[in-house]
Order: sequence, then structure tokens, then C-alpha cells
Amino acid sequence: MVRPNDRPLNRLEREVPEGILVDAAWLKKRGYSRQLLSHYVSAGWLIQPTRGVYCRPRGSLSWQQVVISLQALLDYPLLVGGRTALELQGHAHYLPHEQKEVHLYGPKPPPTWLHKLPLKTRFIYHNDRKLFHTALPMKGLTQLEGGKTDTGTAQDSWTIQSWGQWNWPLALSTPERAALELLDELPNHESFHQAHVLIQSLFNLSPRRLQKLLADCRSVKVKRLFFFFADQHNHAWLKRLDMKTIDLGKGKRMLVKGGKLDKTYQITVPEDIDGVR
Repeated sequence: MVRPNDRPLNRLEREVPEGILVDAAWLKKRGYSRQLLSHYVSAGWLIQPTRGVYCRPRGSLSWQQVVISLQALLDYPLLVGGRTALELQGHAHYLPHEQKEVHLYGPKPPPTWLHKLPLKTRFIYHNDRKLFHTALPMKGLTQLEGGKTDTGTAQDSWTIQSWGQWNWPLALSTPERAALELLDELPNHESFHQAHVLIQSLFNLSPRRLQKLLADCRSVKVKRLFFFFADQHNHAWLKRLDMKTIDLGKGKRMLVKGGKLDKTYQITVPEDIDGVR
């Protein structure tokens, strides 16, 4: 039985909502001793999905709960990005019933315990500083009550999608940023065909946001691929981009052995891809 005067337990219930994960370091900073946590686990008031990680008992664990915990409570600047962000925002022929992979982007890797959780989903981390000059804020991206810590950056880099019965905020890369993240995975981890299909679906992108992200992008390969695919589909936003301000580098880039050279962007692409000039 919970005693009415058990103040630490009452505070824990306020600070750690059901379904949210916290780690031992987070709890220690808030005055919860190891002995007290052991007592709460023994009494069934807390459970441990893996060593050093705690949550209040509540059904099965989902990958969304894990990511929201990292973003909103544990201050990890990680976005759900790339293919995952595009799928979740409707830019795919179908949304997988069960997300087998979730791509996370940020300047700081997730904690190692993330990969030890009892989930079928595999988390794949990408260092976004290798792709973009501008860093995400080092504090949490969201709050459980809603809201963003940096609305200026958020307008270009990330968006919020409500999740679950509590409408918790899940921070995702905007479609404009996610498209560049996806192209960075070509040709080793994503296929040209998949990129072709996904870029085709991106008919409603923001030219202003694209212009800023392309200027901020470090990768010549990604920028050339972006314009290569954009030319194929001739979306309306393409005409509103100022290519003269985007650094596309110099020289040829061989992306596919035995492929065809696209003379406009000086990249080799698969022979069966449309639009090779």
C-alpha cells in the first residue's frame, strides 16, 4: 500500500508520467537514492525495462515513448529523421505496421541503454553535424506540455507530431530536412529507386525552407542528388530555388560503379534510373 505521507513517491508520480522512461542519472539529480529506487522496484511502483532505466508500470513499451522520453525529459537533441520522418508524415506508399528501423539525427549519440530495451525496433543514429553546419539546440527539443525550445530553428529543421492518448510531442525532421537526410544514405544504405519514389511525393515543400537547408548542407553529393531528383519530377517549388547561391562543388562524383554520368550534375547514377542526361 502507498502511504499518504510518502512524499518522494508522490513527487515521482508528478515528475515521471506513466509511459515515460528516465535513467538512474536523471533520478539521482532529483534526489532519489539507489536504495529508494530499489525499494520502489521491489514494491512494484517502478519497473526496469533494462539496467539503469526506470518507468512506472504501464502496458507494453513503444519506440515513440522511448524517443519522446529522450527529447522531452532527458534533454537529448535527437530528431526522428530521414526515411522514418518522411514515412510518418505521409510521404510513402504505405506506413509499415511495425517500424523496424527508426533513424535518429543529432549532434549527440543516444544513451547505450537505448539498444538494450525490449523492443523489436532498431534505432540507427546519424551525426547531423556531418550533414549540416547549424547545430540543434543542446537542450530538449520539446516539453511534455507541448512547445518547442527554439521556434526559429524549428521552423526549418523540425516539426512536432502529436502521439498517443496524451498527445505528447514527437519531434521529427521537416520533410525538407528529412529528404536531404535520406539522400545522404545513398547509395550504400538507401536505394536510388526508393529516393526517386519519395522525392516524387514531395510536391508541397517550402521553397524558403529548402533554400535555407540547402545552403546549410555540407554535402556536395546530397545537394547534387537533390537537384537531380527534383529535375526529374519538376515540382513547382523547384522554380523558386536560387541555385546560384548553392555550392555544388566541382568535378565528377562517382556514386555507382558502372552507372551513367548525369552531365548536368556530374554524378554517376544507375543506368535504369529515369532522367539521365
